[in-house]
Amino acid sequence: MLETLREVICRFVDIDPNTLTEETNIRSELGLNSLELINIAVAIEDEFDVEIPDREVGNIETLGDAIKVIEKYIED
Repeated sequence: MLETLREVICRFVDIDPNTLTEETNIRSELGLNSLELINIAVAIEDEFDVEIPDREVGNIETLGDAIKVIEKYIED
């Protein structure tokens, strides 16, 4: 799942995907603005075929957080 998440993020950020870990802070380390974060959230939903509530998207800080949220809604 981490590898796919890296690929999604790299569609929006020019960064070596191998530098992205579960501890990477999506907001501060990647310097994304609100619109970019929304676009990434939509791409994640499309890639993993899940619907993540906006309240959950707002709580995602790291790639690890994103993985937990994706897993939560894949299992539902």
